[in-house]
Amino acid sequence: MDNNFLKELKVLLVEDEENLSQLLKNAIGDNFDSFTVANNGKDGIEKFKKISPDLVITDIMMPVLTGLEMAKELKQINPNISIIILSAFSDKDKLLNAIDVGVVKYFIKPFDPDELLNYIISISSTLGSNLILLAEQFKFNKVTGSLYKNNKLVPLSRKEKDFLQLMAQKSPEVINDVCIKSVLWKDEEVSDERLRTFIKRLRIKTSKRLVQNVKGQGYQIALA
Repeated sequence: MDNNFLKELKVLLVEDEENLSQLLKNAIGDNFDSFTVANNGKDGIEKFKKISPDLVITDIMMPVLTGLEMAKELKQINPNISIIILSAFSDKDKLLNAIDVGVVKYFIKPFDPDELLNYIISISSTLGSNLILLAEQFKFNKVTGSLYKNNKLVPLSRKEKDFLQLMAQKSPEVINDVCIKSVLWKDEEVSDERLRTFIKRLRIKTSKRLVQNVKGQGYQIALA
């Protein structure tokens, strides 16, 4: 499975076993935009507030605050945050409480880091606070300007990224031609035909449905 999408994600690992946290960081950390490590629940909450990660991976038994205690506090800060629990087999009874907290998955130690990575890839389309879901199974990151189709990166020019960022940030508004031209070409004089050609080429690269023409008003991006 393509994992280019992971490069947009920030991960927070909360683990008091230094050897395991270092192992995971070395094994899978480079796949992400950032991979931050905290060594207990309290440290995890502080770093969560600082970096606003897209995914939290945490041990269940830790000093200061357990993984479940921390998870409850994180859910109060961001109810939509995805949390993965790491657990020793002896902690299995405690995992029943993880369902109430809203944990998406748990892994019993010892586990293969590649198994963890493959699971993150499988849910990657549901992660990322800056993502919006578009028509035809496209996903767009409003901050980076990256467009994905089935989690595969769609190559875009600088102007195409700027155009989609404008459309996504203003969605569901209809954006008129004057506004689009001023953003993409700034002070340059641009004809209506040039704008139409630009959008036609973008549709060929992506989908005819992705950008919709609202007659007499301008253009609108098609949401899922």
